[in-house]
Amino acid sequence: MANDTQIEALTGKALLKKVKDLENLSKEEKAKACGYYTLTKNGVERVNMMKFLNALIEAEGIQLDSTQGTNGRGGRSASYRITVQSNGNLLIGSAYTKQMGLKPGDEFEISLGRKHIRLKQLEGDGEYYEDDEE
Repeated sequence: MANDTQIEALTGKALLKKVKDLENLSKEEKAKACGYYTLTKNGVERVNMMKFLNALIEAEGIQLDSTQGTNGRGGRSASYRITVQSNGNLLIGSAYTKQMGLKPGDEFEISLGRKHIRLKQLEGDGEYYEDDEE
């Protein structure tokens, strides 16, 4: 390893310029040169391609998480499907919480059915939130 200090990950225009300057390198080498890597306890370098690619997308001004309906161009729409993770947890993504206008600290009561899980939003006083759309 040539140096022991990790550079700060580039973002925005600086990231785009650096990637263009390194056009002859592999994508892993570009990611590393732009600071998108970590060092393990054993000193092994691990390139974080997902963070690198997400930073490139953001630097280009492309929005993948859209709060507006999609018209076939750009953005992602919520699939309304989730999968149980390997640790047994369910993770509800930010696309759904943003769509509902939820904020950190909002509380829900969980009720389990035979083949379903229902979340009921609670008001700050523990009462149920009445939603007109149901």
